[in-house]
Amino acid sequence: MIVAQVELDSNNAASSRNVGDNNLTSLDFTPTRVENTYYRDLLYKRGVLHSDQQLFKGQGSESDKLVQLYSKNPFAFASDFKTSLIKMGNIKPLTGRQGKIQLNCRRVR
Repeated sequence: MIVAQVELDSNNAASSRNVGDNNLTSLDFTPTRVENTYYRDLLYKRGVLHSDQQLFKGQGSESDKLVQLYSKNPFAFASDFKTSLIKMGNIKPLTGRQGKIQLNCRRVR
């Protein structure tokens, strides 16, 4: 399988290095607000992580359409975000013989 690679804006990567520790950067520059800066940044190839930028490749995919919608309409993002959090909160984990809850997800038993 060939995966299309999206180049990140090199100026954005360079400015992130000046924030502090060379090995660390903030993954969310507005951690106390739910807003759409993340999606606007993807339009300009300023995704923090390569995997983030894969949401928007500019090829007309379904994820491209969502990124464009959310970048222009913060209320659409906030509404969908709220709905998804409620859905995730309603997930009932399987317990007993039907499932297993790991105490440490990094360890396989």
